[in-house]
Amino acid sequence: MAGRIPENILEDILSRVDIVELISAYIPLKRAGRNFRACCPFHHEKTPSFMVSPDRQIFHCFGCDAGGNAFGFLMQYERLEFPEAVETLARKAGVTLPRDERKDPSSSSLAALLLKINEAAASYYVSCLDSPGGLPAKKYLLKRGLNEETIKTFRIGYAPKGWETLTNHLRNKGFNLSLLEKAGLVLSKEGGGYYDRFRDRIIFPIFDIKTRVIAFGARILPDAAEAAQKQAKYVNSPETPVYVKGRNLYGLNFSKEAVRENDAVAVVEGYLDFIMPYQAGLKNIIASCGTAFTIEQARLIKRYTSNVVMVYDADNAGQMAALRNLDIFIEEGMDVKVVSLPEGLDPDLFVRKNGFAAFKERIDRAENIFDYKLKILKARHGAKSIESKAAISSEILLTINRLKNAILKTEYIKRLAQELDLREDALLQELSKMKQATPGDTYNPPVKRAPEMNPTERLLIKLMLEEEGLIDDMMRKLSPEDFLDERASRVVSIMFELNGQGKNIETNKLINRIDDETVSRFIRESALLPEVSEQNKDIIIDDCVRRLKNDRLKAKKQELHERIKAAQLSQDEDKLQRLMREFHCLIKER
Repeated sequence: MAGRIPENILEDILSRVDIVELISAYIPLKRAGRNFRACCPFHHEKTPSFMVSPDRQIFHCFGCDAGGNAFGFLMQYERLEFPEAVETLARKAGVTLPRDERKDPSSSSLAALLLKINEAAASYYVSCLDSPGGLPAKKYLLKRGLNEETIKTFRIGYAPKGWETLTNHLRNKGFNLSLLEKAGLVLSKEGGGYYDRFRDRIIFPIFDIKTRVIAFGARILPDAAEAAQKQAKYVNSPETPVYVKGRNLYGLNFSKEAVRENDAVAVVEGYLDFIMPYQAGLKNIIASCGTAFTIEQARLIKRYTSNVVMVYDADNAGQMAALRNLDIFIEEGMDVKVVSLPEGLDPDLFVRKNGFAAFKERIDRAENIFDYKLKILKARHGAKSIESKAAISSEILLTINRLKNAILKTEYIKRLAQELDLREDALLQELSKMKQATPGDTYNPPVKRAPEMNPTERLLIKLMLEEEGLIDDMMRKLSPEDFLDERASRVVSIMFELNGQGKNIETNKLINRIDDETVSRFIRESALLPEVSEQNKDIIIDDCVRRLKNDRLKAKKQELHERIKAAQLSQDEDKLQRLMREFHCLIKER
């Protein structure tokens, strides 16, 4: 997990950060004995099961198994990669991170330069909107219903009419023009030199989840569109080293907290279709910036919610786009519903014409995927002929086949049979064919939880985490192999190794050395076991050691018993005699 960041640096950061202070900045914590408790921020619950230990400097949710140290909390709550979480906490702790010279400098420095260029371009476009030349664009935005605060929040700007206005501005700022081309801001001329990609257009910066400008969308002004009908209404940045269209969603940086709090998100298509409802009060909304949704975008949404409402125009293109996109969310095990707006109205125009309350009502009354898809397919095929029923059922069954929930599958099969006046067994037969043809789309078995932890092993690890002096004693009495649970054996092995090196063993730092989440969970749950009475602690420790040795002898005896049976069946006398001697020695040892 630590990657290329030295372990001592990570431990220094963790030593300077108080996890209670860190987490309480995000969610309210209440004292619960020596620990703190809260409702888990990673899943919905009424009874708090999220625990934070100031002694161990860890957190763990006994409801959803989320947990870790300070790095782990930031990674899960802020959706950061490990290096980003380290950088964030290093700044907070006042720790200077060493520069990794082994790292390829070209990729990271190029990305940093492109982000710097995009930031400079965004600032320039904003200044141009407030200049005399940008007055028509500003008037248009205000006429469309955007207020000054919204224009400022989303840093909407204007690209002047000239062919090299941005090029010259950024050249004067000292930026290399070839890098401007890599950022997608300029295009190269055949005879040499560069010219601006965006000219006489309203500019919408596209932000990543950290609100860094990674690309731009540019809308033509109405007057310009009439004068040059061949120009595209929107021109967007090409993909660059810092911008991949299918991995980003417009507005998520602004709406992520509202999405998390509401556990739902409305998905629209364009910049203004996002901005107008957001300005009106719908904060849990994002825009796809195109009709084709990707798995990466669905998974990005899933970090914050599994409940999606797709909002589409009522035109045929919008409906067909919805049908293509819906199955992506189902593949990811998400709950998806659909709002189909009246013909001729996109979310932007609907909010301006009918108001926020009417739009919110539409969102709240969104159709489930089954009803929406069935309605669209009936409108396309009709539902009277045998052929039309076959076509509709084939399409619907493709969606049903992707559902993860067996109860939903069963109920939708019943409803489909009723709606199309077909027999359930015939539909089930067709569904079975799909399962055989596409094994990847069949029922997915539930993810298996790690086996229950041995209470004796878990308790002994808790005590060793609390008292380092106990580790010396355990190293004389036990070996990691005495712990039958592989997770416990691995933890003890690391603890013994660190103790032998004279290093302090702290729970939050121990977790940092573990890449396996099941092992990390083992440590967290062991550390957060109820306190053991000092009066009985020595007796409990002796009892744990005795139980471990007995359990290991039983396991070894059972293993030898099985091997003896196998040797008897294979009539391998030499092996049988060797195993019998080993078995008798084991009996004596016991």
